[in-house]
Amino acid sequence: MPDLSSRILPRLKANRLPGLDLGPQALHPAYDGLSILNLPASLCRWLGVPPTAHPPLDVPELEAMALGARRLVVLLVDALSFERLQRWLNGPASALQPLAERGLLAPITSVVPSTTSTALTTLWTGRSPAEHGVLGYELWLKEYGVVANMITHSPAAFEGQAGMLYKAGFQPETALPHSGLAQSMAAAGVRVHALLPKRITRSGLSRMHYVGAHVQGYTSWGDLTLSLRDLITEPGDAPRLIWAYLSSLDTLGHLYGPDSPQVTFEVRALFDALARTLEGLDPARARETLFLLLSDHGQIATPHDRDFELRQHSDLADMLTLPPTGENRLFYLYPKPGRMEAALDYLEHAWPGAFLPLPAGHALGKGLFGPGAPWRGTPDRLGEYVVVCRDQAYLWWANKDNELRGRHGGLSVEEMLVPLLAARLG
Repeated sequence: MPDLSSRILPRLKANRLPGLDLGPQALHPAYDGLSILNLPASLCRWLGVPPTAHPPLDVPELEAMALGARRLVVLLVDALSFERLQRWLNGPASALQPLAERGLLAPITSVVPSTTSTALTTLWTGRSPAEHGVLGYELWLKEYGVVANMITHSPAAFEGQAGMLYKAGFQPETALPHSGLAQSMAAAGVRVHALLPKRITRSGLSRMHYVGAHVQGYTSWGDLTLSLRDLITEPGDAPRLIWAYLSSLDTLGHLYGPDSPQVTFEVRALFDALARTLEGLDPARARETLFLLLSDHGQIATPHDRDFELRQHSDLADMLTLPPTGENRLFYLYPKPGRMEAALDYLEHAWPGAFLPLPAGHALGKGLFGPGAPWRGTPDRLGEYVVVCRDQAYLWWANKDNELRGRHGGLSVEEMLVPLLAARLG
């Protein structure tokens, strides 16, 4: 297996967004050819679809491998970091070794913020976060007058009541300012299949992303992997994109930590099932199928610390018009008039060195949220300051118990560096 990390990692770690000092620990997004923003353009090129707005992946070995592929299988494992997969290939992910040995492994970056709602929207539109406006888990939606959860499409404070925004006129299928990847592919004659956990096949985020795709739910690893095999071997000559999304590693990492036994056990179960299913494929179909394993973001361990809970800092809360929004690891501040400097002083003195505040307009203008003309609603959703968390710091502002032991959204290597494992199946 060509492991391209020795060539690509130094390039990623040296990459800097001009005019933006994020500190020595931050991994800047590589939007110019080595990020998940660049994958949609590559998929389109390989399947003969008109290109998206940004350049394709800058991995020549992958271009050569994709030549002549008619079926693309993309398996996206939520919260799988590059360094963990690289390490797990000699442990719980060892079932992938035969596939990896005839393919390639490369590190690429996520987007900012490194979180599911933002990253998946980028992958399904080919647009940067600045352009599509889905900038985190919780966002101030000025047009609806509410801080909304961008996964459930309900007010952020509401538990178990998905879709409440629809009563205010929010329509997931038309909420994005740009058309989706599946629509473009379908218009070009490509059949797009999306395999999702059954519980989210009609979620707001799924309805937003998969317009134009054939969506199919699954209930177990066996169900998923057999469905993958059926779609790969199904008769027909039309080019095809088969997309499978897995959320369990992210869920377990949040609850127990990304290096917990629960996560590694899940990794072994998943890749053992996948390897068994991909054995014995029809040779003709296998030869024309390119398999891609990647992730939307990684995850970092964040041990519980009550001092990182906003309810322990009422003075700071009183300085804000709204609670922070965005991600616990990269959040947006809306201070009361005249209280911005006081809020910044509080951050520095209460948590010395833990947070890096950036004027939101500066961060946006310097490309932290990607290239392209920002959507008109993007500045409002970023507040006045973007705050980047360092080391294992976070800010928890929800009015409920803080049960998370792993998080993402920030700029650490663990969160930003994701794998791209590619191989022809025959």
